[in-house]
Amino acid sequence: MEHTTGKPSFLRNILVRVFFFCVLIICFRFAYVVTIRGESCDLGDFCFFSVPENLNLVTGIRQFSSSSAIIGNDAAVRSTPAAVPDHRDVLATEDSRKAVQFYSSVFQDLIAEGYLSPNSKSLCLETPIGQDVFALKEIGVSDAIGIYKKASKPLVISVKGTRQPFDDNTFDFIFSGAGGLDKSAKPAEIADEIARTLKPEGFLVVHTASKDTYSFNSFIDLFNCCKFIRSHDIEGFDSSMPYVREIVMMKENEILGHDGLIKPYGNSVNKCSVPGYKQELVRKAEPLITEEPLKPWITLKRNVKNIKYLTSMADINFKQRYVYVDVGARSYGSSIVSWFKKQYPKQNKTFEIYAIEADKTFHEEYRSKKGVTLLPYAAWVRNETLFFEINRDPGQEKVEKGTGMGRIQPVQSSASSTGEVDKILGFDFANWLKNTVSEKDFVVMKMDVEGTEFDLIPRLFETGAICLIDEIFLECHYNRWQKCCPGERSSKYQQTYGQCLELFTSLRQSGVLVHQWW
Repeated sequence: MEHTTGKPSFLRNILVRVFFFCVLIICFRFAYVVTIRGESCDLGDFCFFSVPENLNLVTGIRQFSSSSAIIGNDAAVRSTPAAVPDHRDVLATEDSRKAVQFYSSVFQDLIAEGYLSPNSKSLCLETPIGQDVFALKEIGVSDAIGIYKKASKPLVISVKGTRQPFDDNTFDFIFSGAGGLDKSAKPAEIADEIARTLKPEGFLVVHTASKDTYSFNSFIDLFNCCKFIRSHDIEGFDSSMPYVREIVMMKENEILGHDGLIKPYGNSVNKCSVPGYKQELVRKAEPLITEEPLKPWITLKRNVKNIKYLTSMADINFKQRYVYVDVGARSYGSSIVSWFKKQYPKQNKTFEIYAIEADKTFHEEYRSKKGVTLLPYAAWVRNETLFFEINRDPGQEKVEKGTGMGRIQPVQSSASSTGEVDKILGFDFANWLKNTVSEKDFVVMKMDVEGTEFDLIPRLFETGAICLIDEIFLECHYNRWQKCCPGERSSKYQQTYGQCLELFTSLRQSGVLVHQWW
């Protein structure tokens, strides 16, 4: 007699499927918690086990409290017990343990100096796994949290540094280590959030790899909320930052005006003086060509290899925006592509590009160019109607439109024009510049305006807009010797090479980093 096995097999199949389904759900949940949310597996709401909070991950011995002896003014103050959080990633490697030791030493020094206390509500910025947060808690600063784009709980939560969820005036102490602000694409926005969330008389401490005077002053200018306290160099803990500049600032009750790049002087608030740290860069620049070249089309072009770019002498990390203004841009491929995009050292920064070109022949090609804003007008000293004139040099029977080599003149002076003319609109370039950029931006300008530089440069000084420009590449037009006709000078321009040299010299003596362009 045969036994019936249908029902047991059916039930067995059901149980096996339910089991595998549960395993799949658990695996999915595990992947979500650990990979997506960035949390550890010892969370009480999920895992089947947890590591005791007071287990020392280095020695494996349980610790029931921790404390730090803080040396104050003639007195020793014992910090309150604080549980050191368990976080496997923080002490998983030798390098990470070195980082914790380094930050512990840094924070204990800051406590001794009075910039940090065990009761400080603290925030650590851009900290991937929270070694600095761990170090704070280890020395007794229990109310500390870190932020990063990906969470590493319980030490680090997922928060953008440029958009923090904290209330105004929340923290007593904010720390940015490991060159976090150096690497940020938006340091000015992070600075704004720091200014908002730091309490009045709270302290900001930043570790940066930048050490030149230019970058230091750029950094200070980001924080008009804070008073500079001190800066000193310390040894780092790894090869990526062997030496660190530590900057300490304190939030003031009122917004301060550092005015690091532009300061009024004289009777006009528009005028400015360039600060000493920018003048130091001018002293390091390549020498000007003092003797008039017999073949300027060769000499000036060769001079480009001698140029000492600002970005080769200083760190430009701590700027709000990066802007390139091409005055007299001509075609898109002329200087924007062939020189600025391909040759100018940009330190991996993305620049906003403004092309200023009056010649209508070039306007259409800019419509399809992304990342470039065309101003289809003539840079001038005021807003008015002008004539765009194309003159011929000796030996040139005809100059076609589209060469981009024309000059501009006011309408009333057009009667004396000898070349082909087009009516165009001119705009107050200095006023536009002041409304477009600020002293917190990094601004590079190339100017090739066929003689109008003798009008525009004085206007930039008059309005104070000159101090908003970090570096100028200027082509000065004069009655140069002609390539076509030996012994003949150009009749297009009245100025001499000596007048051009005076223009360059006056710019440099005023602290403006200008280069001779061709």
